[in-house]
Amino acid sequence: MFNSPLPSASELPSSRQLVRSTVIALAVAMGLLVTVVMPSEYAVDPTGLGRAMGLTQMGEIKITLAAEALADEAASKAAAAPALAPVVAAAPAPAPVAPPVQQVAAAPQPAAPVSSKPAANAKSDQVTVTLTPGEGREIKLEMLKGSTVSYEWTASGPVNHDTHGEIYNAAQGDFHSYSKGRQVKGDKGDLTALFDGTHGWFWRNRTNADVTIVLNTTGDYLNVKK
Repeated sequence: MFNSPLPSASELPSSRQLVRSTVIALAVAMGLLVTVVMPSEYAVDPTGLGRAMGLTQMGEIKITLAAEALADEAASKAAAAPALAPVVAAAPAPAPVAPPVQQVAAAPQPAAPVSSKPAANAKSDQVTVTLTPGEGREIKLEMLKGSTVSYEWTASGPVNHDTHGEIYNAAQGDFHSYSKGRQVKGDKGDLTALFDGTHGWFWRNRTNADVTIVLNTTGDYLNVKK
């Protein structure tokens, strides 16, 4: 039935050889796990070889991209949530109309000039940050609901940005995005706080060179947080 003879007992590996082969295989697998898999997938590099081979940087990029994807998904869910139906108050009954009284026209008074100066509690700040390749940074303003800030920022190179706000002591991922942009060199406008919390800007440098960002803010806010 068999075309080749069965191996003899002397030709089979001994138990010692099998154990040694198993130990060698486990050692190789552990070595690959520590020096290749952990740095490239989780940015964990206990030996330092992963960073020398460029694997740790790969893992850091993967983690950053995953975090940005989660943030984009949370923002999309928040934007897709149905708005609450407005409550329409019942119209009050019309008051009885009094008979018209003849009025004597008064001489028109000149309108008071509108002041172009900001309110007494308005603040102004200029903040400069420099982002290395792949680095992300954010600057927030502590603002109360309904307060408004005029802002303008310029960058020496293209950056991705997200203008958003977070409620005080909110759970992770609970925020409102006002605007976003990719590979832009500046933005300006007015930001009105929808709630008490921190409101501001997040930038990420996706280029291969350092990028410097200059932010100017003027308006009603409590403090600047980096």
